[in-house]
Amino acid sequence: MLLTTPVVVGGRTVPSRVLFGPHETNLGYGRVFSDRHTAYYAARAAGGTGILVTETASVHDSDWPYERAPLAALCGPSWAAIVAASQPHGTVVLASLGHTGGQGSSAYSQLPLWAPSAVADVVSRELPMVMEAPEIAALTAGFAAAARLAVASGCDGVELEAGDRSILRQFLSGLTNTRSDGYGADKSLLLREVLIAVRAAIGPTALLSLRLSCDEMAPWAGITPEHAAQTLAEVADLIDVVVVVRAGPYAGSAYRPDAHEAEGFNMDLCAGMQAVVGSRVQVVLQGSIVTGGFADQAVTQGVADLVEMTRAQIAEPALVVHLRAGTSPRPCVLCNQACRVRDSRNPLVSCIGEPRSGYETTEPDVAGRDAAREVLVVGGGPAGLESARVLALRGHRVEIREATDSFGGAVNDASLGAGRGRLRDLTDWLVQECTDLGVTLTSAAPVTAEELAAETREVVLATGSQPRVFVVPPSEPTASAVAQLDSRQALRGLVPDGPVLVHDPIGGPIGVSVAEKLAAEGRDVRIVTGDPIVGTLLSLTGDLADCNTRLQRAGVQRELRALLRTASDGVAVLEDVWTGRQRDVPCAVVIDCGHRLPKQDLYETGRARAGDCVAPRTILEAVLEGRRRALEVGKGAHR
Repeated sequence: MLLTTPVVVGGRTVPSRVLFGPHETNLGYGRVFSDRHTAYYAARAAGGTGILVTETASVHDSDWPYERAPLAALCGPSWAAIVAASQPHGTVVLASLGHTGGQGSSAYSQLPLWAPSAVADVVSRELPMVMEAPEIAALTAGFAAAARLAVASGCDGVELEAGDRSILRQFLSGLTNTRSDGYGADKSLLLREVLIAVRAAIGPTALLSLRLSCDEMAPWAGITPEHAAQTLAEVADLIDVVVVVRAGPYAGSAYRPDAHEAEGFNMDLCAGMQAVVGSRVQVVLQGSIVTGGFADQAVTQGVADLVEMTRAQIAEPALVVHLRAGTSPRPCVLCNQACRVRDSRNPLVSCIGEPRSGYETTEPDVAGRDAAREVLVVGGGPAGLESARVLALRGHRVEIREATDSFGGAVNDASLGAGRGRLRDLTDWLVQECTDLGVTLTSAAPVTAEELAAETREVVLATGSQPRVFVVPPSEPTASAVAQLDSRQALRGLVPDGPVLVHDPIGGPIGVSVAEKLAAEGRDVRIVTGDPIVGTLLSLTGDLADCNTRLQRAGVQRELRALLRTASDGVAVLEDVWTGRQRDVPCAVVIDCGHRLPKQDLYETGRARAGDCVAPRTILEAVLEGRRRALEVGKGAHR
């Protein structure tokens, strides 16, 4: 596999053609990288990544884009720690440097935002100050000083951020640069000045990489591939590496979208930039690349010299090790549920399938052996499968009993929704791992309370959830009721004929995916929510605007700020949450996408429990609790 072989970049031998890119982690405090950062990056270095690019550090204290964002001027010792932890593995470490400009936040700095022009950001709506000569000079000097410090701290070089959230991109774009001076007439002028200053600061041998947005997806005024090709041609002799990305102020979710976007969506864009620079610059392909086969094909075909596989390595730190060995890495399902953390709650970066990601210093490694025990795991969803996998890995003799005829639990049903098919990759991987480790997988074998009471083995209960009791009353006692289903029944295709009303009180991905699935089947679909927009929680995964666009295009009627009051005789009555005004909509079927309830019919005091039978939540909690219970049971903690 060419992907896992070394490559020479800027005079340095990089151990693999896989790059771990910069991303928010929230692992730091005090605007520096923490010990958690060091452990996080060290795990990817040990796992075989060729180039590791650290989280983007602000080059000037006017930029404080999120609470735990690093500030380059303070990061010398912590960069040195990351380098020291990574170098034994031959990993090339680059420090990402940037300034978010008008896309930043004044919440933490209490300073005005800097930008090329007085153009309010489309997300924050905050109007920035226009940068004049002193600010431009300070920004350029800030990039140079930060780069000098990073290299002095041991980094092999730096990567400059001119991607989706970057003041450098804002100067390149007609969307945000409306200046009448030289920086407006020649929009790449600032980028060239910064690159020249940085090269002078780091010397000729350090690596200089540029992460460049080559398509803002706003062709009326934004950066287009043609504009990007011209810019890249102008700066090619100043850089060693270019990472080809897309996105801009009107297409922020296009940078790292979820699974609704196909793997490798930047292939053509990257190939176009490769044609511009030829062999002068090493080109990196970015764009939801999560499988080794796809990445290897890209380098084999000459589309790129290296491939960024950031989310794939959050899901599987030892990705390259697995690819070299021909074993199956834990899959990334492109859900963005735990790895997208630019959020006011400051969650730490993690992964639904590998909850130790980001928690390397606090969650124990599952490697090791216990005194062998006999263990029964009841339930074959993600919690049960992960529990069985870890128990077997640690030397226990394990059986999983699953009541249905297939393993995967709620994930199997969720994967039937539109754009969510990759979710099943995780449970399929868990099933295969359990099989390879010798776990006995018994399906269509429900466990009764009597059997459980007589069970002499250690037990982990992972029995999942059950539908809540949700009954939409008829408008009158004599009226004919409409059919009522829960979301999992709907995803399995059990929806009767007639107009469908998707009841989504949560505002999460399930309601959206049910509505999309039924609309794709040609059904008449409405989705009702008490929120002012459908899928409110999808703001956390970056899919909020996109999902509403897809629903609109699919013909799904969005009933906003509304409560479902009655449904009968083919009509549902909705009530406005503010005015109380009621309206009728056609409805033959109501699908409830509200919270499910824990399935506790086998609950016994003292038994280990994991996943939705404790409280229905996300896959991450199921996998995490399955793993924790396995470690506890393996040591006899629940005897």
